Amino acid sequence: MNLMQVSLCAMALAIALPLAAQDKPPQMTAEQQAMMQAWEKAATPGEPHKQLATMQGKWNVKQTMWMDPKSEPMVQTGSATNKIELGGRHLRQDYHGQWMGKPFEGIGYTGYDNVTGKYYSSWIDSGSTGMFVSQGNYDPASKSYVFKGEFADAAAGGAKIPVRQVLRVVDNDHHVFEMYETRDGKETRTMQLDYTRQK
Repeated sequence: MNLMQVSLCAMALAIALPLAAQDKPPQMTAEQQAMMQAWEKAATPGEPHKQLATMQGKWNVKQTMWMDPKSEPMVQTGSATNKIELGGRHLRQDYHGQWMGKPFEGIGYTGYDNVTGKYYSSWIDSGSTGMFVSQGNYDPASKSYVFKGEFADAAAGGAKIPVRQVLRVVDNDHHVFEMYETRDGKETRTMQLDYTRQK
């Protein structure tokens, strides 16, 4: 046991022994109880989280990208693994594919915030040192999650580009992710990922 471990054990005992000596846990005020209940409610996974969990699994991905909406897209293949983490609260995706002939990998999280009532999406990858974060809602009629955010365009001096993302669930074995960018007031589709569950 090293010095840090000894120190941590001593701290834990210093906290635990006085509590153990008490006959009852300390009483909370009504205000403190309300605060605890609010945080417990905020931390408890619900139906939105169970719905996201249906996208767990391993997926084959067809990656279509448009550098120019008037030109032919680049089509490549990739794979993704989706897994629910932290007790059913967040859906993590590990993506592996190609970008401009080079290996590409990314990590994304999708979840639902009980406090804000919004879905969120975050993304980091090997093609950037930044993180893309967006928020949105779910449309049950189209079975689609729609997120909005913005990113700093490295090719335009860091100018902020509005982005709309649509994640549409086709069925249990297929879903489609589309990304749209708005430039000069015009929105165009720049990427589409077609996910098919691996058998």
